[in-house]
Amino acid sequence: MFIGEYSHNLDEKGRIAVPKKFRPDLSKGAVVTRGFDSCLFLFTNEEWTKLAEKLANFSFAQANSRAFSRLMLAGAMDVSLDKQGRIMLPEYLRNFAGLKKNVVLAGLYNRLELWNQEKWEEYKNKTEKESNEIAEKMAELGV
Repeated sequence: MFIGEYSHNLDEKGRIAVPKKFRPDLSKGAVVTRGFDSCLFLFTNEEWTKLAEKLANFSFAQANSRAFSRLMLAGAMDVSLDKQGRIMLPEYLRNFAGLKKNVVLAGLYNRLELWNQEKWEEYKNKTEKESNEIAEKMAELGV
């Protein structure tokens, strides 16, 4: 389970350290892909397999299904931890998320999100200001 918010630096080679408490979960490999809101998603292989199987069963006759599958699957890359507990982020994914030096890793239960720190702060501040409205909408959905 991934929870919490962690700040780490991306090195000049595109590597980022994974928080120590998450390394055992990612030790058997992981997948990083494009996420939403200009971030990256990092999944364990097990969670990625569940998602990829669902995507593979989408109807390719529908444009939205094809688009979503392409976003997630074509953008994905296998990654593994090195001896220092870092993963290498491909340049095309770093560019997609606008990752520079300061990166936030946010734990969202079954995945980590990797954010440009400035974008994360903007997103978080906006969401915190709208938290009452968001809570009401979630209550309408039974959450």
